[in-house]
Amino acid sequence: MTQHLPLAAATAQSASNKGLTIGLFVALVAVTLVITLWARRSTRGTGGFYTGGGQFSALQNGIAISGDYLSAASFLGIAGIIALSGYDGFLYSIGFLVAWLVALLMVAELLRNTGRFTMADVLAARLRSGPMRTAAGVSTIVVSIFYLIAQMVGAATIVGQLLDVKGASAQIWTIVGVGALMIVYVVVGGMKGTTWVQIVKAVLLIAGAAVMTLWVLAKYGFDISHLLGDAATASKKGDAFLQPGLKYGSTDGWSKLDLVSLGVALVLGTAALPHVLVRFYTVPTGRDARKSVNWAIGIIGVFYLMTLVLGFGAAALVGTATIKEKDPSGNTAATLLAEHLGGGAGTTGGSLMLAFVAAVAFATILAVVAGLTLTSSSSFAHDLYASVIRKGRATERQELVTAKIAAVVIGAVAVALSIFARDLNVAFLVALAFAIAASANLPAILLTLFWRRFTTFGAKCGIYAGLVSSIGLVLLSPICWGGASGTVHAVKLTAAQAKDCGVEASSKQVGNATALISCTTTAPVPLQNPGVISIPIGFAAAVLGSLAGGRRRDEEAEGRGFAELEVRALTGVGR
Repeated sequence: MTQHLPLAAATAQSASNKGLTIGLFVALVAVTLVITLWARRSTRGTGGFYTGGGQFSALQNGIAISGDYLSAASFLGIAGIIALSGYDGFLYSIGFLVAWLVALLMVAELLRNTGRFTMADVLAARLRSGPMRTAAGVSTIVVSIFYLIAQMVGAATIVGQLLDVKGASAQIWTIVGVGALMIVYVVVGGMKGTTWVQIVKAVLLIAGAAVMTLWVLAKYGFDISHLLGDAATASKKGDAFLQPGLKYGSTDGWSKLDLVSLGVALVLGTAALPHVLVRFYTVPTGRDARKSVNWAIGIIGVFYLMTLVLGFGAAALVGTATIKEKDPSGNTAATLLAEHLGGGAGTTGGSLMLAFVAAVAFATILAVVAGLTLTSSSSFAHDLYASVIRKGRATERQELVTAKIAAVVIGAVAVALSIFARDLNVAFLVALAFAIAASANLPAILLTLFWRRFTTFGAKCGIYAGLVSSIGLVLLSPICWGGASGTVHAVKLTAAQAKDCGVEASSKQVGNATALISCTTTAPVPLQNPGVISIPIGFAAAVLGSLAGGRRRDEEAEGRGFAELEVRALTGVGR
């Protein structure tokens, strides 16, 4: 009997710690729901639902922008990629941060001065409303769904580690639960509730990351060189871990082109993300929109510097082998590091740290998915339903009801697609959303604001060409032909089936009839990120469509519309 007491005590301690972890986790989620219910009381009309009445201050909106932007990809995905790929992983941090310069200098204030609720408002200000709202609405929904997939995959990873549950069914139910919560946030709280949830979670996220960063640095006497050296040693890659080329350095040339593609997508994609663009409408003036971006750049910059310490700290203290064992894509690096800093698995301190970090990361995901769902449902209701389908005859109540129904439908679609993408790294998935946004939305936005000869036909060509090319390249890439990390996969076939299919395969006989076949499939397009091809296609289609198509009368009217738009964009007069 006595021989089993230590085991029983350890089991009881583990159960107690898990209860504490889950309790803290549930408490933070409950706080966000209370905020949402509180915001519901002051949400009135379409303006309140879509933009919170445009009454947030520059600081509040800047914190909310950073909360919207610092998603599961930032906290989980980037830390994981750095922990597994070293220097190459930090390129994600650089790209995500530099991207805000494009948003600040070319988009934020001008967009706020010319629009009301959505990106389509800007395009429709000088181009034909119906075609522009249709194209912009479709693009907004597609980009938002891709981004939603990344957040839900991150949520499944967090909850799986927190509750120590494994298997596909647990991940699927987690994704479904996140989808249900995000629909509640949007339908009940609208933009005001979503914004306050983002503000609260941004403060908690920065605070949590700062504590972990200082804790890691303290373990190494604030000696960065010592930390990097230990990370390189623990990775078993040596100096290669701290130099370019570990992830994007293969000799076939495609890997290096993938790096360029990733950089282009990250830098240009931010200024075209629908859920970021709508943030410029939640402040009173264009000047406040610019100040919001300044605040956001400062907050986001500090955070991405901390991801360097978090990623290399996870590699050094937890170990890349342990991280890969928990999750091959690296999404658990930050939470494993938090648990290690608190004392390790099974300890009270480790459980507390895991609970706090996991709860903050989960709140991050909930806030971001709520913002994305709100943006896409608003675009459907405001641009497609009210303006195109009902041709401006819809009442405000009908538009609001449509937005809430659209939130449910879009959430369901995102849940279904997320189930199939649950094994991919979340930062990688977000980079795809950036590439699609930069390919489809950015050409139309910039050319509308800055080119007099831009036409409705050119805008349609740019948006649809960017969408089709970027999504088509993703479907033809290694992501859909064997996984994001390679093109080799294993399938279970009989030897006769393998021969009939004409696959070159190495087989190991299992029993009398079944063989395990390791098949190598070559993706038609070896690029994992389509940006370097699809973004130029989007711009070229927009320019060529404007020069070659359209009726002269429309072109003249749209040229006069540019002059009016220019005045409005620079001054805000006539908005």
